[in-house]
Amino acid sequence: MPKPSQRPGLVLTVLSLAAFMASLDVFIVNVAFDDIGHDFHGTTLSQLSWVLNAYAIVYAALLVPAGRIADRYGRKGGFLLGLAVFTVASAACAASDGIWVLVAFRVLQAVGAALLTPASLGLVVASARPEHRARSVRIWAATGALAAALGPAVGGMLVEASWRWVFLVNVPIGIVALLAAAAWVPRSRDESVSRIPDVLGALLLAVAIGALTLGLVEGPSWGWGSGRTDAAWAVAVAGLLGFVLSSRRHAVPVIEPALLRVRAFAWSNATALLFAVPFAAALLTNILWMQQVWGYSALRTGFAVAPGPLMVPIFAAVAHRLAARIPVGRIVALGCLLVGAGGVLTSLSVHATPDYATSVLPGWLVGGIGVGLALPSILSSAAADLPPARAATGAAVVNMSRQIGTALGVSLVVAVLGTPVGYAAAHTAFRHTWWAFAAVAVLAAVAAPGMTPTTATASDGATSSPADGSSLLVSEG
Repeated sequence: MPKPSQRPGLVLTVLSLAAFMASLDVFIVNVAFDDIGHDFHGTTLSQLSWVLNAYAIVYAALLVPAGRIADRYGRKGGFLLGLAVFTVASAACAASDGIWVLVAFRVLQAVGAALLTPASLGLVVASARPEHRARSVRIWAATGALAAALGPAVGGMLVEASWRWVFLVNVPIGIVALLAAAAWVPRSRDESVSRIPDVLGALLLAVAIGALTLGLVEGPSWGWGSGRTDAAWAVAVAGLLGFVLSSRRHAVPVIEPALLRVRAFAWSNATALLFAVPFAAALLTNILWMQQVWGYSALRTGFAVAPGPLMVPIFAAVAHRLAARIPVGRIVALGCLLVGAGGVLTSLSVHATPDYATSVLPGWLVGGIGVGLALPSILSSAAADLPPARAATGAAVVNMSRQIGTALGVSLVVAVLGTPVGYAAAHTAFRHTWWAFAAVAVLAAVAAPGMTPTTATASDGATSSPADGSSLLVSEG
């Protein structure tokens, strides 16, 4: 184990700043969605969806291999490289002159995020004194929750000037974090990691999820029975089979098959993926309704979205207390049901005349309460039944599942919403979208009881892996 840093507070601040930047970017981009579409005239909703999906898919596929590469060759180097890539890609996103150029640089952003996120967590653990490690990891993870709460409002203010500021804001933060990290963050690596991870398997996974997403978002325009849609499904199946075969043959697979034989871990991944679908879909659907149907500005939308994320840290604390008496799977199931109920409530309340306080806010608060009960519990409990040496990998895999679910959630919105013309058609399409993601939330609730760990420490909130804090790999998205 590397020696703790002589300046652990300063190092934690620098690493948390980078985690905050990466997480803030996710919520800001959602608010900027509509303005990007207006700027790139003629861009369809399905094309715009790739601004979100390309990032989620690449991040999901590379998170585990990037973390292991950083462990193998040096976490500081991996963090600095990831932060530099993320910062440069952010500037390039801001300068993009077309939708596909923007999507390409979003892919590059995701590569940087996949490098910096696990490396920063490893550096937090390595630089902290042993008695302060758990606290340091919680502070690092809390920056993600803070970004979620501030992101919509900050995004709204930035988009009022231009959607390009959504990406430009990362540049000065990234430069400051780079200089500070180079000067003060100590070097760290895991001497036990000696093999290169399965990069081919990661690429095959990205192809599979990308093809599945492509089929979903383009199916309405191509035709669900068209040759192009069938080809997308075929590529998705082939990519997934290739990923499974690669995982079985490679010494260091993206997902170790043995991990999925641990019941609680397998169900945690299923729950994380299913829960992320309504989580991502609810955010995008509500934003699109307020901006495209009610005509809200980005600033007004940002402040309207903010109350939901503010519920998350409050009810995460409630879930932590309940976990001492109630199996965590049941708490997560309740949270999933509340997310679905929030969507249904909103679908039954909205109408043509903007009335945020009675139409959107109640369902949004109910959904935020559900997220607070479910998401932190999923992430903190997923690796509880795994051997300590596999806890970090397990946490990263669950986050990968969550990012895949995010891409599928955005795709669900695009597929169900379509391109309605006129209020009546839009109201019907949005109502179907709210009900569709509510149905997936029910599926997540059905899967959740299976994720209850069997270990005695599993109910202890976010402390199931206090030594390395790996159960709190939550900063991204």
